[in-house]
Amino acid sequence: MDTTSYRILIADDEPDILEFVCYNLKKEGFEVSSASNGMDAIKKAKEVMPHLILLDIMMPGMDGIEVCRELRAISEFENTIIAFLTARSEDYSQIVGFEVGGDDYITKPIRPRVLISRVYGLLRRFSKKQNLTKGNRDLIQIADLDINREQYVVTKQGMENKIILPKKEFELLFLLASKPGKVFSRDEIFNKIWGSDIIVGNRTIDVHIRKIREKVGEGYIKTIKGIGYKFEF
Repeated sequence: MDTTSYRILIADDEPDILEFVCYNLKKEGFEVSSASNGMDAIKKAKEVMPHLILLDIMMPGMDGIEVCRELRAISEFENTIIAFLTARSEDYSQIVGFEVGGDDYITKPIRPRVLISRVYGLLRRFSKKQNLTKGNRDLIQIADLDINREQYVVTKQGMENKIILPKKEFELLFLLASKPGKVFSRDEIFNKIWGSDIIVGNRTIDVHIRKIREKVGEGYIKTIKGIGYKFEF
């Protein structure tokens, strides 16, 4: 990976952590920008258009959750990878973070090599996101699957026949596959697939996921206990 082609923004109100993260990422060759509060993070993000943003959760004034929510409302940041920096005692905030559009969490304190490894993994995810948004937005080609929203069919390499899914199962698979690696919370899935005005049973998503796995294969959709689901390959 050519690190010089990637821009990373770090926002944290603790000077020691900000210096630590910036130093290690710059040493690796990344183009790094920083901010010490939420408002500056949004301003800096608009200036440098980073590929990856690392947000501290607990910042005064505007916290990382609010920053993420505001950035996700801007179309230019649709494919930007946003990961939260969080202390171990802040695990309760993970569900909220995923609901506002966060992609992942990095738990503090973190060792330098672990930090770099996580950043490389997040940037590979950015590349996959970019590839998925090129060309036909109604066709996702991922792993050994072609998911065609125009025809509502799934084609899997090695299988002669196309896989026909009911509408809601197809939409759920398409949603998860549209952002591989992103954890979709149960509430987010309900709102995007069924709509907030429709009341369905608590087990509805689980049943649909089970049926998708039976038809498409077990290895694509991972359950994130207590939160939701994500597509992996």
